[in-house]
Amino acid sequence: MTAPYDGEIAASPSPGSGTADAPREMTLALVSAGTSDPSTTTMLAGRVAEKATTIAAEQGIALTTRVVDLRALAEDVTTALVTQHISPALQEASDIMRDADAIVASTPVYKAGASGLFTAFFQVLDNDLLIGTPVVLAATAGSARHALVVDDQLRGLFAYLRTIVVPTGLFAAPDDWNSSEFGKRIERSATELVALLAGGFRAAVRGDAWGSYQHSYGSAGGTELGIDLDTDLMRLATGGA
Repeated sequence: MTAPYDGEIAASPSPGSGTADAPREMTLALVSAGTSDPSTTTMLAGRVAEKATTIAAEQGIALTTRVVDLRALAEDVTTALVTQHISPALQEASDIMRDADAIVASTPVYKAGASGLFTAFFQVLDNDLLIGTPVVLAATAGSARHALVVDDQLRGLFAYLRTIVVPTGLFAAPDDWNSSEFGKRIERSATELVALLAGGFRAAVRGDAWGSYQHSYGSAGGTELGIDLDTDLMRLATGGA
């Protein structure tokens, strides 16, 4: 997906950029593929975002949440998959993801697999869009039989996108909602996310190490237009030894 970068790679503020009087302002993108209203999938993501906002405030970070509701983008995502046409609404969602300092990504589970809408959305995003972005992964289902989906399926997808996923994944079956242990897992996951935010992980990766990543031609919103000629493949293609 092409997203305007204005010639620069969006980066988080540096770790020391905030003071007690002027908190660091950062953005958390909440992505939910819940299809019902109300949705437990959205509810779970909201609980993580609420806890992360509280923890961040204690560390001098003003965390603003922006919501990407995939249910409203279902037709746009499908169209993008088959035609590469990006609607204005989908472009806006992409821009939110591009500019987010962190992400909470939450999906329902169907037949031991993440929602097709959820995976399709991340498949149509620019490959370089989320490099170095801290992510909390969450899933909901009607049975605990699906509990391994977060670690077995979602982590691989987000590793490919080169995000940094927090150690604590979240899965909620119906019985979990009344469990105090589940609340502790949410708090632990939110704490890990804020630790990555406060440490400036995304800014460091996208600033100091950006050139060390492999980029597709035209990626990063069209800003990656250079071709590395000093590779074995390119030397072979140009007739070099």
